Amino acid sequence: MKILYGVQATGNGHITRARAMAPALRSAGIEVDFLFSGRPREDLFEMDSFGEFDCRTGLTFASRNGRISTLGTLTSCRPLRLLRDIRSLRFADYNLVVTDYEPITAWGARQAGVSAIGIGHQYAFEQAIPQHRGSLARRLVMRNFAPAKRALGLHWYHFGAPILPPIAPIEPISVDTRERVVVVYLPFESTAAISALVQDFTPFSFIAYHPEATPGTQGNIEWHRPGRETFQRDLASAGGVICNAGFELASEALQLGKKLLVKPMGGQPEQASNAQALELLGLGSVMEQLDPSVVAHWLQQQQPEKVVYPDVAATVSRWLANGGVGDIADLSRELWLQTRFPKGFSQMGESGECLTSPSTLHRT
Repeated sequence: MKILYGVQATGNGHITRARAMAPALRSAGIEVDFLFSGRPREDLFEMDSFGEFDCRTGLTFASRNGRISTLGTLTSCRPLRLLRDIRSLRFADYNLVVTDYEPITAWGARQAGVSAIGIGHQYAFEQAIPQHRGSLARRLVMRNFAPAKRALGLHWYHFGAPILPPIAPIEPISVDTRERVVVVYLPFESTAAISALVQDFTPFSFIAYHPEATPGTQGNIEWHRPGRETFQRDLASAGGVICNAGFELASEALQLGKKLLVKPMGGQPEQASNAQALELLGLGSVMEQLDPSVVAHWLQQQQPEKVVYPDVAATVSRWLANGGVGDIADLSRELWLQTRFPKGFSQMGESGECLTSPSTLHRT
């Protein structure tokens, strides 16, 4: 079997998920051609696991001061280039098309009459799960950005819907946890705003990763440019994580048993929904704005227990090797029955709301 696999490269989360899927697909006997869009090729890093990959302009969301910039997003669009890229794909060379919220492969497959399978967190919001609706315009953009007839939505909990656990494997790094060290990854905020947020908490040390950082140490903040190997090492040893309310990094933090504080990106319904879910499940804390008083309270919280998710990438790859035609509800039930939440979670959210047990998942 040969698959065309599209990946939205605007943020690192989709690429992280694709890094987990690449070896799992090969182990399942599948040949894969990867296509990345939404970021210039020269801005991609540590891409060796994908072999010879394609890189296209695609679509991306522009941001300013921690919020989605509608004007910046519109001015960055290249619709004629997008149409040319869509029409240039040769689907006859592939048995299957997979899109991780990547618009060129998704829309190309639709126009060619080829069925594409979506894999990603965004597809979970097609189900009846807790979510921030946002404006009608933003909901329409999210639904039609990278459409797929069949989709494997991913989330931290199933909420009684046929969605899967995260694809976010943890690097096997053996280090001691330093509870007073916090990793900060807020790439859509300015470095000055990040400094103002944490610089007064001198009993703690902060390791901040930012695309515009000048590497070095300033007070209690150690600045780094993004790099997966160093980031994974620091993440493994830190006591907590402050980040935007994206999906992949939070998924890694939950599995490592790291204290988690998220700041959802303004104007981004997905991140607002993620923040809502983390609070409902009692798995993380939220600040709507960069607020040192929230950080001060969060720093005093105890270390949480780990969430143990199964090897979703391997299971999904075997499912794709069989053509991706199996019942998604059965796949979902199989994986959630292997998931282990912290003691006391007991299918109850922080609000006291009873959540569906995986043993009765999707059975009515």
